Amino acid sequence: MKTQYTALLMAAATLAMTACSDSFLEVENPSGEPLEEYYTTDAHIQEALIAAYDPIHWPDWGLGQYNALNIDAEIMGDLFWVGGSNLADMQNWHMLSNYQANENNTLSSLWTVDYSGVKRCNDVLKYIEYDVPDMTAANKSSYEMQARSLRVFYYNMLWHYFGNIPFYLENLTAPYTAPQLTADEVYDQLIVELEAIAASNVLPMRWDDANCGRISQAMVYMMYAEMVMYQNDQSRYSKALGFMNEIISSGKYALNPDYGNLWEESGEWCDESIWEINYEDGNNERGWGSPLAIGGTVLPTLISPNSWPGGDGWNSGADGWGFLPVRTATYDMFEAGDVRRDATCWDVRGVEYTNRFQDTHIWLKKYRPQTANNADAGFDNNLNYNNNLRYYRFAETLLNAAELMLRVGSGDAKSLLNQVRQRAGLGAVDATIDNIINERKLEFVGEGKRYWDLVRTGLATSVLVPTPCDGTNPNDQGRVGTWTQSKKYIPIAQSELDSDVALKQNEY
Repeated sequence: MKTQYTALLMAAATLAMTACSDSFLEVENPSGEPLEEYYTTDAHIQEALIAAYDPIHWPDWGLGQYNALNIDAEIMGDLFWVGGSNLADMQNWHMLSNYQANENNTLSSLWTVDYSGVKRCNDVLKYIEYDVPDMTAANKSSYEMQARSLRVFYYNMLWHYFGNIPFYLENLTAPYTAPQLTADEVYDQLIVELEAIAASNVLPMRWDDANCGRISQAMVYMMYAEMVMYQNDQSRYSKALGFMNEIISSGKYALNPDYGNLWEESGEWCDESIWEINYEDGNNERGWGSPLAIGGTVLPTLISPNSWPGGDGWNSGADGWGFLPVRTATYDMFEAGDVRRDATCWDVRGVEYTNRFQDTHIWLKKYRPQTANNADAGFDNNLNYNNNLRYYRFAETLLNAAELMLRVGSGDAKSLLNQVRQRAGLGAVDATIDNIINERKLEFVGEGKRYWDLVRTGLATSVLVPTPCDGTNPNDQGRVGTWTQSKKYIPIAQSELDSDVALKQNEY
């Protein structure tokens, strides 16, 4: 039931586009009247809030780069290759995968996307303090907590990738610069903010179907646990565990009995979905000339075979670009009877098509293209698949809780871990940290979780090492670089360094 919420996004499209002109830090009101007069109705405040949600849709393609959130993380992990046509195709991804990124080859558009989101959230928090006679106190509180949560989401993305970032909670004026905080200082700011949002208890544990896509209390709790665990903040493990237990005991979420159905259109916003980023092929406004407009996603095009001959639900001649081929070792890591393998890996070994770089003929089935999934797009169909990006799932809640129970020494971690394994068709195992991390590896292939798990657990230095390519062309290069602690934060783009001479580059 994402259509109604997508319609709200489309209704706010005019405001969204005018808020991202020559400078994403400047905004003009679409009606031309002063902002203080425009933002005096509940409907107009809602426009601003929906515009603040809008940048979550941009990363897959916009502002000159492809930055699908799951790909950005997976290319630095150990389950996929980068692919594409050659090493120069999305060169920044290849360099990030080899831990050789620099100021000219990094995730530059992701920085702009997330700061656009921060700016829009700050707008909402400013506008709700105007005199808005028809805005109820309940609506005001809801808009405030949604905007504050979204702002943490955008900063959380920046913190994960760049670490040491400019930080501000009120919008900037010329020359549009803010103090650059260390990664630890950013964490300290964000985690206290999340605690305040959670304590307010304003947001519902789960929204109704008409509002799926809005940030819920459960989504706030998941962000909190993710950040606490990535920071290895032992002082907050108990609180994070308490939040996971609240989600579990709420009765609002449950594992989908059919793992494969999670990735079908009918599986979107099922009982397991805590938060998804909505994409819609019908009535699309998004096109190659308007990448920031509302519509579908290019992700299935990015991660599929080139010159597909037809079959398996995807018409011949379909446009696939061959990024993110699954390593054969990833396919082989699933034990016999694990239903997740065939739901995760689209194995087309034996099908003839145009081979791409590092091509293993195994692709990520979770987001694979199907003709039915972009059939309603009016134009630029390869940019407008309707596959929602699954961001947080109840399976992660269970595994977070199991891990946190072991780390605090309290709770039935084994039961939670084995609920996930039972759904996968597997038998029980003991609850150990190693077993939980391995279960996460199997459960979340292609969802952008693995790399962060390797970094936070200290496994990155031993796992993320030079690896020969296992693709169909034996001459293709695999990973040649080695991850080191200095690679935890990726380089800041040269354009950002040029715009603020006070910015300090991350070590690389």
